[in-house]
Amino acid sequence: MKKRLALVLLLLAAAVAVPVHATEGALGRAITGVQATSYSGLVPPTPGWNWGVAYAYYSGSISASKQVPITGGGVSLGLKAEFQLLNLAGVYIWDTKPSAWNFASEIVVPFAYVDANVNTSFGNFSRGLSDHDSGLFDMTFVPVIASHHFSQTQHLSLALYIYAPTGSYNKGQLANVSLNNWTFSPTVGYTQLFQQGTLEWSLTSAVDFYTKNDDTDYQNGAVFRIDSLLVKRFPSGWGVGAVGGWIEQIEKDSGPTADRLNGFKGRALALGPMVNYLKKWQGGQVEFSGRWLHEFDVKNRLKGNPFMLSATISL
Repeated sequence: MKKRLALVLLLLAAAVAVPVHATEGALGRAITGVQATSYSGLVPPTPGWNWGVAYAYYSGSISASKQVPITGGGVSLGLKAEFQLLNLAGVYIWDTKPSAWNFASEIVVPFAYVDANVNTSFGNFSRGLSDHDSGLFDMTFVPVIASHHFSQTQHLSLALYIYAPTGSYNKGQLANVSLNNWTFSPTVGYTQLFQQGTLEWSLTSAVDFYTKNDDTDYQNGAVFRIDSLLVKRFPSGWGVGAVGGWIEQIEKDSGPTADRLNGFKGRALALGPMVNYLKKWQGGQVEFSGRWLHEFDVKNRLKGNPFMLSATISL
């Protein structure tokens, strides 16, 4: 059980980044509601390595009447994009003495596929362009996740997620599998358990700070995000619940293109259902989790219906 909780926490926390730029590209590293993580406040005391896989899918668009800063530089009229992300995560739980604190470290190797379609306009002439790319995306490093246990049912975690520009990037290319910047995301997780642990409420909150994309001279503003889930688990192994997210850009973008668009500050809200299934056997178990969300109240961001599926195995 403890190893399963660690994998759910750390693997799903890794599945938050997609291969488009913060507000350069009209989305960001975070998809609304996908960051809501089961047991986000809890790192259990069982030491050693854990491994896992997670898959995220997102398809969204922004109106063709809206000017959008695109990833390779410049501005388009509208944007339609599809993103698929596969994360391979390794999590090491530190061997610590029994206490109110537990610690872990994480590395995520992501692979991404991105397909983008835009309209360009020159006076009365307009033209549609499309592009796609795939390969290694920007890797994630988490030096320390520190979890404090107030009680058996109340937990808090603190972490710094570091996203490195390890994917390929080409200026002028519409679709890129890298943001071409470093991103630093101080993150707080909280978990409260009710009804003898069968009812869980977890919350994840972070602020994303981006370095400048030197190739396009585009500086993304800081982005605040908060995501939460409520799930009820049953003796049959099934669990059902709801998930939601709020993303709010708290700083304007800057640079020549961003200045033309008045800073291009964005926001989005999302709500949707989630379902889990846990299967146990002697010496191990697997838990499947799926969620679907609908975005609304979206401004200066892609609008779509995020979907995420994970399979967590503990042996």
